[in-house]
Amino acid sequence: MTPKEFARRRRQLMRMMGPDSVAILPTAPECIRNRDVEFPFRPDSDFYYLTGFHEPEAVLVLAPGRDHGEFILFCRERDPVRETWTGRRAGPEGACNDYGADDAFPIGDIDDILPGLMEGRERVFYTMGLRADFDQRMLGWLNRIRAASRGGERTPDEFIALEHLVHDMRLYKSATELRTMRKAARIAAAAHVRAMQATRPGLMEYTVEAEFAYAFRREGCEHAYSPIVGGGANGCILHYTENNARLNDGELLLIDAGAEYDYYASDITRTFPVGGRFSKPQRALYELVLDAQYAAIEEVRPGNHWNDPHDAAVKVLTKGLVQLGLLKGNVRKLVKDEAYKRFYMHRTGHWLGMDVHDVGDYKVGGQWRVLEKGMVMTVEPGLYIPAGMKGVAKKWWGIGIRIEDDVAVTKDGYEILSTGAPKAVDEIEAIVGSD
Repeated sequence: MTPKEFARRRRQLMRMMGPDSVAILPTAPECIRNRDVEFPFRPDSDFYYLTGFHEPEAVLVLAPGRDHGEFILFCRERDPVRETWTGRRAGPEGACNDYGADDAFPIGDIDDILPGLMEGRERVFYTMGLRADFDQRMLGWLNRIRAASRGGERTPDEFIALEHLVHDMRLYKSATELRTMRKAARIAAAAHVRAMQATRPGLMEYTVEAEFAYAFRREGCEHAYSPIVGGGANGCILHYTENNARLNDGELLLIDAGAEYDYYASDITRTFPVGGRFSKPQRALYELVLDAQYAAIEEVRPGNHWNDPHDAAVKVLTKGLVQLGLLKGNVRKLVKDEAYKRFYMHRTGHWLGMDVHDVGDYKVGGQWRVLEKGMVMTVEPGLYIPAGMKGVAKKWWGIGIRIEDDVAVTKDGYEILSTGAPKAVDEIEAIVGSD
């Protein structure tokens, strides 16, 4: 993202806030992994979306109309000793020079300065409940302002959740964001191909997982989420992350893995045979899921509703399950009764962006949201038949299949961002184990 992109977002947010208001947004806290070892720091997505600032211990303040600058950043001071141990800091001067802040202060001075930025403002945009420690500080600052009101200072009358405005902004991706997401998807798709080529019976799941770590890091990416590399029956566990089992010939391997590039996520799932060839039952179920995905993707276009792709996938899956003898009865009634949930228990997608399960309401006014240009979503139908499922022939046992792509809503239809990951049966069988 360019500085102009972050500045555009701040201007848009301040227009939505209106005059006589102030927005306050802390970044994420650092988290301890074990003892004195910290997890790699990642800023809060909303905070980064508006600032581009990636250091911990920072707070954003937006004050429309402020004479000394509307974009204020509290951050750590420069400290040569600490920087020797933990890396470079921007400091208040760098916050202004490198990140476009109009004004910046040491984070240690926030108790003295922030209440003054709130004084005289009618509305405070801040999301309560996410950070209990910061909530308490906010209440303390507010009480200080109230105590000073006898001297004529005005206390804010209204607290409004900042996330309502920011999350609606994040739902609509700009041209710059879409370019970034295309790259994240291209990197992840290439990693899926690499994993297919490396897969063969006898390997461990984590050996295949390592292909993604290599492919992502060489492109400057991180995992967008903990990858799922589930062979055989493990593919029937929706959020399987142990990735420590041996891969067996005759089984399928389900891999759900995405790259995060410049803080934007991709999310791709592919399922393929460990030995390179689908069995007849595996192929029948795989092609059914693929047909359901094709039908769902065709429903991604402006004017349709969020749930339309899910409805399309469910109809195809239910009809196919009846034809294969896994469900019995009238297709329409089976759909109404949600009989498919025995084999397909999740929805067909979610919003995608800076967070892999990105922000944005799925319903507005109690109705499914209308799809619009710039929205990005996943489309990911699946079927899961764990071993031992009662009333199901043994030939279907241990088959878990999901096919997931990243899809952007365009002016008159859709764009599949993750086309680089093959999913047709013939393509897959030509690639698996080919390195």
